[in-house]
Amino acid sequence: MTSTGARLTAREITLGYGERVVSAGLNVAVPDGAFTAVVGANASGKSTLLRALVRLLRPEAGAVLLDGKDVRGYRPKAIAREVAFLPQNLLAPENIVARRLVARGRYPHQTPLSTWSPADERAVTDAMAAAGVTDLADRPVTELSGGQRQRVWMAMVLAQETGHLLLDEPTTFLDIAHQYQLLALLARLRDQGRTIVAVLHDINQACRYADHIVAMKDGKIVAEGAPGEVIDAALVEDVFGLPCVVVPDPVTGTPMVVPTL
Repeated sequence: MTSTGARLTAREITLGYGERVVSAGLNVAVPDGAFTAVVGANASGKSTLLRALVRLLRPEAGAVLLDGKDVRGYRPKAIAREVAFLPQNLLAPENIVARRLVARGRYPHQTPLSTWSPADERAVTDAMAAAGVTDLADRPVTELSGGQRQRVWMAMVLAQETGHLLLDEPTTFLDIAHQYQLLALLARLRDQGRTIVAVLHDINQACRYADHIVAMKDGKIVAEGAPGEVIDAALVEDVFGLPCVVVPDPVTGTPMVVPTL
């Protein structure tokens, strides 16, 4: 159930790389306790927005706020205890095994005087079980398939135990069964009170699992709201250039896009 609050917000942010402006004047309020899917065609500004929300990209104007405070004002470990981020195309250190990589998700909770605790051990074990990689614990990450690696990275983010999870194309490299298993896991985390933001390419997966859609085109937010309120054939053709009809999903009743090409 979507909350009316929004701890993580962006106010009038302008984003770009060097002289190239990607987005200007964006306003975003991430609903607390909701699963937000950011959708749009390639190069529409989705990943750039996520990078700004986790302070990897500094806005040229405006600010990203967490609990009313500019995220740039948080210490790195403090923000990492609140917001976890799974980017695209991660590279694992040479020879690191899966469990050791997942354990790196506990770094924000460590101090110079702290030792590895039962809580850390539990978080890693639970995260690996949730991501379905327990059997890969002792395997070198570089020897895993793309889908297996993606699930190990996901376990690392889960082990971070943050209130906000921001994921850039988390279903990349996953076969269709693991895609749906991951999305169902994210929906369960939402139901447990976590706030999820994920860039998704599959509009039907977004409509089925997310309860808040942000649709982007050319660096602008062109629509946002519940899937049933914003997803229609006109929007899909405008955002993706895809002629279609939108019908109820036979299982969930959520919007389902059927191409008419």
